[in-house]
Amino acid sequence: MSAEQLFAICNATALIGWLVLIVAGRTSWASNLVTGTILPLMFALLYTALILGHWGEAEGGFATLAQVDALFSNQWLLLAGWVHYLAFDLFIGSWQVREAQRHGISHLIVVPGLILTFLFGPIGLLLFFAVRTAKTRQWRLA
Repeated sequence: MSAEQLFAICNATALIGWLVLIVAGRTSWASNLVTGTILPLMFALLYTALILGHWGEAEGGFATLAQVDALFSNQWLLLAGWVHYLAFDLFIGSWQVREAQRHGISHLIVVPGLILTFLFGPIGLLLFFAVRTAKTRQWRLA
């Protein structure tokens, strides 16, 4: 299987996960099990396999932007970086849903933040924190 084919499979899987979270996120099986555990762990296993299988091919590193650019010139490591985002963003989206439930925040109010988390990660997280802070009148995590 090529990196491009695996990329397409990962994207489709993540999209299904996000749709489950948006549509059925209020159910515990969705945010706890499917999008909060199973899918992120599947992505984590794939990420681990990609790193173990292709790290030796790597040029570059993390000390400078130029080194990161060189590191991600390897399509398998670029895919690993993308899978990293897919896993963590979906995990954060699941946490947002559970946190909203814990604080009595309507799921419909959370959905725009979920969409932004899916598309732009930290921007969605920022919106969620703003919504949660407005609802709870506190910004800190419990």
